[in-house]
Amino acid sequence: MRPGRLSIIGSGVVVDPFALLDEIRTMSALGVEVTSATLMLADNASLILDVHRRLDAARETRRGRNRIGTTGPGIGPAYEDKAGRRAIRIADLAEPDTLKRKLTALPNHHTIFLAAVGEEAVTVDEAYRALVDIAPRILPHAGQVWHRLGQLRRNDKRILFEGAQGVMLDVDHGTYPLVTSSNTVTGQAVTGAGVGPTSIGYVLGITKAYTTRVGGGPFPTEQSNDIGERLGDRGHEFGTVTGRRRRCSWFDAVMVRQAIKTAGINGIALTKPDVHDGFSEIRICTGYELDGQYLDHFPSGPAVPATVRPVYTPVDGWSDSTCGARSWADLSANAIKCTRLVEELIEAPVALLSTSPERNDTTLVTDPFQERKRHRGVGPAAFARTHPAANKPFV
Repeated sequence: MRPGRLSIIGSGVVVDPFALLDEIRTMSALGVEVTSATLMLADNASLILDVHRRLDAARETRRGRNRIGTTGPGIGPAYEDKAGRRAIRIADLAEPDTLKRKLTALPNHHTIFLAAVGEEAVTVDEAYRALVDIAPRILPHAGQVWHRLGQLRRNDKRILFEGAQGVMLDVDHGTYPLVTSSNTVTGQAVTGAGVGPTSIGYVLGITKAYTTRVGGGPFPTEQSNDIGERLGDRGHEFGTVTGRRRRCSWFDAVMVRQAIKTAGINGIALTKPDVHDGFSEIRICTGYELDGQYLDHFPSGPAVPATVRPVYTPVDGWSDSTCGARSWADLSANAIKCTRLVEELIEAPVALLSTSPERNDTTLVTDPFQERKRHRGVGPAAFARTHPAANKPFV
């Protein structure tokens, strides 16, 4: 959407080619030109096919009360096929014979389950014709992303990696099994793009001033009461795909701190503090209690999270409006105190403070690009030796 900028979809993403073309058509109708010069797609990215969507929906239905909460786009089954080395990839669209052979073999793995749940078998010929039909529109965007990113780095271009999903939905470090089907921590950015770990200079995490979750899963701090309703209404907390109402709670510093540690986050963008405007008291979860013991982390056992009790620290609220604030001077004293307490509890600085959906209503506390320049090309050991404050907040 920004002139002169190249958007890249890496191989860490599973791609629904039909949904991608729909998005391109939507953007084009809005006057945004999408060409091979503005959008690049990793030729080794795996495809989401119709069989994956059908598997996703059928499995979710069969889970009954134990549903994961997936929206059914086929992402999970597509990642399964990728890990099972049977996925159809973007590059296969350029070789019709290879595409036909792989499509013919793919249903063998899924037919038994589909038949058991009363679903029709996969029609190979229909899937083949559909992919051959869209191949000429997809392939112009395809290329070796790792190679292109290497060129951009050599030319000292700024590269912004953006991940999807929250850290606590990571398949390894999240609330397993109610997680997504891939890694969502920072390391996935380099793995899914084809660049080395030293390519990342600054990691910006994004978190709200309160905590939310979509669908099922453990949520110790959930406010199934007027507080949760108020936070959800004021924050417009509805799922972007399904429109489902998000579950809301007070800020969970334990979970955010754990996400920061596992993802290697340098600073956070704290959003929506204005949702707390008018609260006389705000609570922050600073720990959990389990069988009389205090926990400073989110437990991994599948049954344990449902039995932990949050430990809260009360904070004075504020009556002044913070909506649209663009500097510390625009914030009330209590809002600043609350922000500073959050920094202490999550052990990371607030680099950005966003107080409305408008782009300009942002207080820039630390410039991530300047931090990136300061860190570039310096290994962890050398950085620690030359910067005594390496492990301290940047703010």
